[in-house]
Amino acid sequence: MKAYSTLIMLSAVLLFSFGVNAQSYNLNNKTSSLLIDGTSNIHDWTIEAENTGGLLSVGFDEGELEEIEKLEFTAVAESLVSGKSGMDKNTYKALNTDKYKNITYTLNKVNGIEKLSGNDYKVKTTGSLMIAGVKKDINLNFNLNCNSDQLVLKGQYKLNMTDFKIDPPTAMFGTIKTGEEVLIKFETHFNK
Repeated sequence: MKAYSTLIMLSAVLLFSFGVNAQSYNLNNKTSSLLIDGTSNIHDWTIEAENTGGLLSVGFDEGELEEIEKLEFTAVAESLVSGKSGMDKNTYKALNTDKYKNITYTLNKVNGIEKLSGNDYKVKTTGSLMIAGVKKDINLNFNLNCNSDQLVLKGQYKLNMTDFKIDPPTAMFGTIKTGEEVLIKFETHFNK
């Protein structure tokens, strides 16, 4: 019995010594970008998120990305700016920013990690996206690049505003109407 418990202890020590090395990173707002591209019956438009934050915890095994334990992302809703105050006001009204201050994404599950080349990976995830108080599970895929002290996530996601109970903003007494679909493009930099 003693030999059996010694074997279990030795196995546990070896697993912890040579297993996955978990590391945590924080989002760098200054070097990251989140753009939302949309359309209207007059012209296309872009809004940029100026205040974002997040946390990413990953596991490496011998320098190779092995797992993503945690991914959280937040954009302050009233930091979405287009450069046109009227459009920004309509956006905040549509997002009900008086009540819902943040847009968030939280990782639920990693569906796959595929090594592309060098330090580049293709990651498939499922997570919860919350906009204007409505939470939906979405499939979000992105490329992940691992440098020594920085991880960069790049990708895009198309969503329909009405899926989140958002009425697409209008202007000029309803003569300018935005399309229901928007394309969210992100490049998020996470540092140790």
